[in-house]
Amino acid sequence: MQVENTHPRCFLGLLSCLFLAGLYVGSLYVWRSSSPRDHPSVIKRRCASVLLVSVVSPAVVKTWIHWADVKADVSVWELMGLRMDGLVAASILPLLLTMVFYLGPLVHSAIDNPKGFTGEMQCALDVQSWRRCAGDAVWLRNQVVAPVTEELVFRGAMLPMLVPCTGPTGAIVTAPLFFGVAHFHHVIEERRLGKESMSVILLVTGMQFLYTTVFGAFTAFIFMRTGHVVGPVLCHSFCNSQGLPDISSALQHPHSSALLFSYLMGGLLFLVLLFPLTDQYFSGPIPICSLAPPPGSVC
Repeated sequence: MQVENTHPRCFLGLLSCLFLAGLYVGSLYVWRSSSPRDHPSVIKRRCASVLLVSVVSPAVVKTWIHWADVKADVSVWELMGLRMDGLVAASILPLLLTMVFYLGPLVHSAIDNPKGFTGEMQCALDVQSWRRCAGDAVWLRNQVVAPVTEELVFRGAMLPMLVPCTGPTGAIVTAPLFFGVAHFHHVIEERRLGKESMSVILLVTGMQFLYTTVFGAFTAFIFMRTGHVVGPVLCHSFCNSQGLPDISSALQHPHSSALLFSYLMGGLLFLVLLFPLTDQYFSGPIPICSLAPPPGSVC
């Protein structure tokens, strides 16, 4: 891969990322409706919009490659993490890593289930439950459409356009900012409904920006380490299903000692396994790493 003209390339990359972020958020508001965001009709229209943006995103990356004069040795699809080499490992290992981080909440849920871990497994494998979920618009948005479209646009499309300018580490830090800022559009929704004061809305949105940015950095890290977008998608879907870990509830639980131990062990194991479970050995050569500027940081 050969890349020249650093400053124009950086400008075009950032501009393209801003364009994609604006296109993604803007597509949510092309439909006029007085219904709240969780209304099935609103969900269906917005899902259609963001799916269309996801389809367009490879064309944006392709256009950036042309305008920035980036001579890529691999296809746009491979740069965006859509490839077959190492697919199984890139799907399972990052998800396992995320589940390790959620060890505390998973143990918490199992303790509160009358049937314990067996009951949790039965719920997870219940076919009828999955069928009901598949017919729920909110579930489909949160567990399928949002993870797929957000990871494809904010990780798969943006990271290749940032790496030549910032390098792998810089891209992991920069890309999540677009993702976090994109969630500020919820201020519009909350303000329209008028349920909370503006100060409360801004506080909640600020917290959302914080944790979505941190999460975005994690999935960007997974993408850069594996060269696949499927891992970030599965991790995103799992995290959406679990929500934020509720440590305050664990502190008030009758089995608080066991739960706190689980939370602590989950965090420690996550840190220990972070690099081993995302090692390039499992995924093969990472296409996006070829975009890194000299001397070529290791992804």
